[in-house]
Amino acid sequence: MKNLRLKAARAALDMSQQDLADKVGVSRQTINAIEKGDYNPTIKLCLSICRVLGKTLDELFWEEE
Repeated sequence: MKNLRLKAARAALDMSQQDLADKVGVSRQTINAIEKGDYNPTIKLCLSICRVLGKTLDELFWEEE
C-alpha cells in the first residue's frame, strides 16, 4: 500500500526524497520504495523518519482497517 502520508509530510517540509534519505542514512531509492509501498522499513528506520519529519509513528505508518 502506498504511503501517501509520508510523501505529504516530506513535501510539506519542501524536502526531496534525497534530502530525507540523507538525514536518515538510507538511499533515495529506499525512501521511494517506502512511499510506493514496495518496502516495509524497520521500526528503527520508521522512528528516524518520524523524528526528521516531526511526526508520530501513528501519523505516518499506522494503517486504518
